Amino acid sequence: MKYNIGFHVPAAGGYAAMVDRAAAAGANTFQYFTRNPRGGAVRAHDEADMQAANRKMREYGMGNIVAHAPYTLNPCAAEENTLKFAYMAFKDDLARIQGMPNAMYNLHPGCHVGQGIERGLEKLAAFLNDCIPDGFQNWVLLETMAGKGSELGGTFDQLKWVIDNVKPGVNVGVCLDTCHVFDAGYDIRNIGAVLDEFDRVIGLDLLKAVHINDSQNSIGSRKDRHACLGGGEIGWQPFVDVVTEPRLSHLPMILETPTEFEDRAEEIRILRAACEDNSACA
Repeated sequence: MKYNIGFHVPAAGGYAAMVDRAAAAGANTFQYFTRNPRGGAVRAHDEADMQAANRKMREYGMGNIVAHAPYTLNPCAAEENTLKFAYMAFKDDLARIQGMPNAMYNLHPGCHVGQGIERGLEKLAAFLNDCIPDGFQNWVLLETMAGKGSELGGTFDQLKWVIDNVKPGVNVGVCLDTCHVFDAGYDIRNIGAVLDEFDRVIGLDLLKAVHINDSQNSIGSRKDRHACLGGGEIGWQPFVDVVTEPRLSHLPMILETPTEFEDRAEEIRILRAACEDNSACA
């Protein structure tokens, strides 16, 4: 079976270079930052480069990929300048990725920074309604979070509320991060039970991508510290179970582990081999 396993690819060199970089490491999907993740600076858009990347993805047989918003984008910020940046960057990013029909835009739900959870969720829903243009065909994904501090998205119920309050016809789904949900209190070591709960609250049809990361911290810690697969509190076998889970196996699986770029190809090879062996023995 062809599992869609990839990693976060450096954006240096542009879109086509990212595709080549992912394929060279044995990935058939990938994730990239739309702009500087710790700031917001962005390279000039190159439509020809984007179309070249689209052609290369078709040649390599890549499916859906993930475009990740910068960490500085807080859609429910209290401070006016921070919120102004969020609106500008989000709208600009969405305009750009419309040229990549298989790109899904991944967004951290943000931090309410003292405004309260309810007000934060209201502002997040309003942000999505204000910024996602009518007829936008790509998916916007809200990432599951660990729930540290004033962070939103630490429960499935919070994400469900936002999705229910976005205008009809808008493609808003979820990216499930294994480290984040584990730190939030969902025991990803039992992937079947977690997916049952996700389906009950949100609906599995809205789960569009998975970040596969181990956690340095214990379940329910709300700390959000990624670890290499099998090197944290979750352990190795649960990730094989996640990738081979029939309800997930068609989705892009993105590694965000603290692995050196040079070691990514081996990391992907080992995970893919373990998943194929697991499927053969099932």
